[in-house]
Amino acid sequence: MEKDKKVPYIKRTSSRRKKPGSRSAVWMILPLYAFTLIFVAGPLLYVIALSFTKADGGYTINWSFTLENYTRILEPVYLQTFAQSFQLAFTSTLIICLVGYPFGYFMAKLPPGKKRAAMLFLMLPFWVNSLIRMYGWIILLQKKGVLNFILQKLGIIEKPLSILYSYPAIVVGMVYVLLPFMALSVYSSAEKMDWSLVEAARDLGASGFQAFWTVTFRLTMPGLLSGIILTFVPSMGLFFIADILGGNKIVLVGSLIQEQMTKGNNWPFAAALAVVLMALTTLLIVLYRRITHARELEGIG
Repeated sequence: MEKDKKVPYIKRTSSRRKKPGSRSAVWMILPLYAFTLIFVAGPLLYVIALSFTKADGGYTINWSFTLENYTRILEPVYLQTFAQSFQLAFTSTLIICLVGYPFGYFMAKLPPGKKRAAMLFLMLPFWVNSLIRMYGWIILLQKKGVLNFILQKLGIIEKPLSILYSYPAIVVGMVYVLLPFMALSVYSSAEKMDWSLVEAARDLGASGFQAFWTVTFRLTMPGLLSGIILTFVPSMGLFFIADILGGNKIVLVGSLIQEQMTKGNNWPFAAALAVVLMALTTLLIVLYRRITHARELEGIG
């Protein structure tokens, strides 16, 4: 009679045993969380707390709770500042959409070599400081500047135009600074798009405009919306453009915050203005996320 073969003993290990790299991954992520808490969440909480305090004059702060700073924002002069900021942001964003969307769309359709060249020219202004670029626009837009010289030589105008230190000059500066954000956002969406869907729409009898509107525009809508967020929100706070090209004729929310911190020494009121601006920005981002989520559900359905 054969002896029963011994079955080798297999040591069972718990499936819940942590992977060797999980602990090291935690230590790698920990500095990022610490940096976010100290340099992002901490200052934001401080600004929010500061907005509910009072200024005692100078740089001293009375840490007693009050809503006076927020009720002061409801005064007509400050509401007008927010209205001017929204108007300028809307005008600039509209022009940026009309210029940046075609730029990003056609850049995505270029051959690889020309695409890299277009990307280089688009990113080239970022290599120069923004203030230096704004002073360059002063040379172009002033009465004895390059633009008026060219227009007079072509016989288009007889007298120099007063463009500098005006509302159109601020819009030009906003469009110039924020245009790359829109173009890159649209380019990112168009680059990932499946162009065979456009060809299928054309094969089914759709015209060029119908194929663009029903397929291309809908698929690049997330890039357009993200570009709107990246241009609309900063245009309300880029006060240095309004100061340099507008000559302080148009006061933006960012200019008002700077004035309260430097000249008025009213840091709590400046903090309240910043909190309101941050709340409006958050509202726009939430609206953008809801729209994109609804479009994703529509595409799945």
